[in-house]
Amino acid sequence: MVRLRQGEVRLAGQAITHLSPQSRVKRGMAFVPQTGNIFTTMTVQENLEMGAFLRRDDISESMERVFGLFPVLGEKRRQTAGELSGGQRQQVAIGRALMTQPAVLMLDEPTAGVAPIVMDELFDRILEIRQAGIAVLMVEQNARQALAIADRGFVLVTGENRHTDSGRALLANPEVRRSFLGG
Repeated sequence: MVRLRQGEVRLAGQAITHLSPQSRVKRGMAFVPQTGNIFTTMTVQENLEMGAFLRRDDISESMERVFGLFPVLGEKRRQTAGELSGGQRQQVAIGRALMTQPAVLMLDEPTAGVAPIVMDELFDRILEIRQAGIAVLMVEQNARQALAIADRGFVLVTGENRHTDSGRALLANPEVRRSFLGG
């Protein structure tokens, strides 16, 4: 996590700025980094189980929800995660984060390095996650597709917020379209 320069981070009205990563997970925050986001020598199922490491309840229902969201993971549950395609690895990473039962799912470039057809599928699954009541905070280079599913969008330029609006409004904004969406 990046060290905060000023202000504080709050989740469900409570400050979490100074909490350890595992305490943040317990409070409902899950994070999927862009790279290095799976255990390549473990199976798909073991990766998902690692996501539930802090839980003390029965995780079988959560596991089945992940397999429902990403059916290929159910088919490959006993396969070593390092043998999967880039898109399947990303599904494992998102699935592992979902095993924490988060209130907020943070995704860093979830479609980086995946094939275009897989990209569309990932965006569809992210939309399903959001529709299931999990807030999604996503950093994504593919701005057009990200804004198409976003309730709220922020266009950053060299780390500064230049535009904030609904995803739909940002897609329709002539300046945003010209400067950031290629017309």
